[in-house]
Amino acid sequence: MGESLKGLKRTHMCGELRESNIGEKITVMGWVQRKRNLGGLVFVDLRDRTGILQVVFGEEINKEAFQKADLVKPEYCISVTGELVKREAPNNNIPTGMVELKGLNIKILSESETPPIYIKENLDAAENIRLKYRYLDLRRPDMQKIFSIRNKAGKVVRDFLDENGFLDVDTPILTKSTPEGARDYLVPSRNYPGMFYALPQSPQIFKQLLMVSGFDRYYQIAKCFRDEDLRANRQPEFTQIDLEMSFVEEDDVIEVNERLIQRVFKEVLNVDVELPIARMPYKEAMEKYGSDKPDLRFGMEINDLTSVVSNSEFVVFKNAISEGGSVRAIKVENSADMGRKKIDKLGEFVKTYKAKGLAWIAYKEDEIKSPIAKFLTEEEMNGILNTMNAKPGDLILIVGDAKNSVVFQSLGALRLQVAKDLDILKDNKEFKFTWVTEFPLLSYNEEEERYQAEHHPFTMPMDEDIPYLDTDPSRVRAKAYDLVLNGEELGGGSIRIHNTDLQQKMFEVLGFTKEAAWERFGFLLEAFKFGPPPHGGLAFGFDRLIMFLAGTDNIKDVIAFPKNQNAFCPLTEAPNLVDDKQLGELALNIKKSDKID
Repeated sequence: MGESLKGLKRTHMCGELRESNIGEKITVMGWVQRKRNLGGLVFVDLRDRTGILQVVFGEEINKEAFQKADLVKPEYCISVTGELVKREAPNNNIPTGMVELKGLNIKILSESETPPIYIKENLDAAENIRLKYRYLDLRRPDMQKIFSIRNKAGKVVRDFLDENGFLDVDTPILTKSTPEGARDYLVPSRNYPGMFYALPQSPQIFKQLLMVSGFDRYYQIAKCFRDEDLRANRQPEFTQIDLEMSFVEEDDVIEVNERLIQRVFKEVLNVDVELPIARMPYKEAMEKYGSDKPDLRFGMEINDLTSVVSNSEFVVFKNAISEGGSVRAIKVENSADMGRKKIDKLGEFVKTYKAKGLAWIAYKEDEIKSPIAKFLTEEEMNGILNTMNAKPGDLILIVGDAKNSVVFQSLGALRLQVAKDLDILKDNKEFKFTWVTEFPLLSYNEEEERYQAEHHPFTMPMDEDIPYLDTDPSRVRAKAYDLVLNGEELGGGSIRIHNTDLQQKMFEVLGFTKEAAWERFGFLLEAFKFGPPPHGGLAFGFDRLIMFLAGTDNIKDVIAFPKNQNAFCPLTEAPNLVDDKQLGELALNIKKSDKID
């Protein structure tokens, strides 16, 4: 059964009706949330994107409509025409709870089988089932609210950037592979057998070319693609708010993006973001929080104990310091009574970050308990307690290693894990922003025995650090900046190199010959012969921004049709095999697999 509309027009959305509409003739359309037969009356909760409206059918109202209404089941798609009346038993839990529709006519537009998932808020169902039946999952009110937020945020972004002189310009999806970063997705070419396009990891080179073109201010809400092993809240295809500006320095880019974020949070959530947002050099972020994306919603900052225990006989500390490393710690307030089993578990946790173990001191009211107490003098123990500003009841967790990177990474992760274990952030609704600046320009890849770009090869070094490119590249800081929110990178960018000689020097430091650099990036280098302006930009992770605005910690909730943790789509079963004719047209001969995860 499936009736046609035959010219019937919807007059209102279900969730929009209020007492001011009482007495009006109304036609609504949507899906049956539930039906209740109370003898001479049938009640139907009708749902559309805007909410739920109660519809009542009665034998005395219209017998034919009453009989047809009694046939409907959950998720039937129907239309109802009738008169809006005051509800005798109001429901204060829904916006339409003061009114109901007295059903005079009903059409069953289409029937529904019993859905494999419940269409309700806060659904607890296996992720792959939700993704397989995503079109049903997206009917749920909480999911539709998320995409309403996504739509509104996108509009706010576009309006703001338009007001501030940015032009929306599309850049190619089929482009050239320039492998320096994540792995590219490749697309074989039929017209050029054996050759491949790549899907863009970002519009980076094209937006720089637009600055050479004199566009001055560009933006795009852009699709990006990275073929990398998926981690939490990563997807193979994702969306960026991408922008670039000419004739600017760091402060100019930061200022306009602060105002953009302020506008988005105000208009979408009515949350005031105070400007200017504080800035934190990369070095400080690592030393205090062990991360270049510090979560500032709680304390537990890292403190350096190296000078305090520089003469310690404890072998772990002694070796770490003698080999050029450090000893550092975090303080967990009011946790001196944490059980040994839990502390041992934390010790195993830091080992996953290459730390050799975890030392601890429990500062109790009447004693100090610690497995390393016997290796420390009274002066050293007091020095640790004073440096940590410890009070009775506090627990001190210590890591020492010959590599500061191990100390920072393990304590940074430990800090977050302890906060999670203690539910420190359970009811925290704060939005804590910070800019992280002065990133290292380069890092040394010991396996490949060469320097690699921390951001990308076009990032401008700090002016005062340029001489170190020849003498000590590891000292060079970048004109780069990340906006961090609650321990997540919301966006990042940099000022770009626009000087041809400096760009060539950068390629040399990265180990590219002149020929290799021109082979990969020749079209950009060629363009830079023709008066490139100083320029810089930033890209926000749009999906991640929506996660914060929607209050979810799962990126799949904010993407309409996401892939699962194996980069597979249970709905469409992509990726999948293609037939031999298609492969032949592309001059491809591949080994087929009969297994799809």
